[in-house]
Amino acid sequence: MKQVSAKEITARVADLCIRACVKLPSDVLAALREAKRREESSVGREILDRLIENAAVAEEDGVPICQDTGIAVVFAEIGDEVEVVGGRLRDAITEGVRQGYEKGHLRKSLVSSPLDRRNTGDNTPPVLHAEAAPGDSLKITVAPKGAGSENMSRLQMMSPADGIEGVKRLVVETVEAAGASACPPLVIGVGLGGNFEQCALIAKQALLRPLTQRHPDPAAAALEAELLDLVNATGIGPMGVGGRVTALAVNVETRPCHIASLPVAVNLQCHAARHASYEW
Repeated sequence: MKQVSAKEITARVADLCIRACVKLPSDVLAALREAKRREESSVGREILDRLIENAAVAEEDGVPICQDTGIAVVFAEIGDEVEVVGGRLRDAITEGVRQGYEKGHLRKSLVSSPLDRRNTGDNTPPVLHAEAAPGDSLKITVAPKGAGSENMSRLQMMSPADGIEGVKRLVVETVEAAGASACPPLVIGVGLGGNFEQCALIAKQALLRPLTQRHPDPAAAALEAELLDLVNATGIGPMGVGGRVTALAVNVETRPCHIASLPVAVNLQCHAARHASYEW
């Protein structure tokens, strides 16, 4: 058994929280530069210039890319040959989030309950998705998720009769309803199948996939390409000012589902598509 100390997990998670909020992933930065090359609107190109400049300043000065440093969404893949010693995995991750948001001077945006709206004061607890995996590795990904794009996301239990055309309509309608509120250009995660909760989870997991990596299933990859064209045809453009680039990528994930249902989740992610990982 590989042993990983809870104390080390806490330290790594704290670092991941800061790194994710300060440094834009290289594939997202490359996509923004490519978007600037393709954008036909002069105002849209200027907006993309500012977004690229903002990312550079954030990394150089060690400050958040966006003032909304979000709710800490954490994905943990723990091998069946890994043992966490000196504490529990959830407690170690929670403490890492607390330390990271404090040390990094990141905005604490979490309230303890929608009923009383009292701030927890340290951005905990995180939303933790832990999954067992074969082998002796432990991988943790921190993906801060701001409210602007999250509030514009949708989940709908569609009828199988709605078909793929219904899925396409839902994705485009979700983007159109969001407009500038989700801070485009977007990364769009689409979850198809599973059930009520699983389709939402895989839509969020889709946001973590590298933007240049298409789905291995040709049918899903073709749907990703078509959805990207449909979304960009809306003309919403960078930050809603109009233009050719409304989304940088559409990533689709699918799961088996019941014969009588077609669950669809559309998770919008703003241009600050932040996440950072560490693997033991």
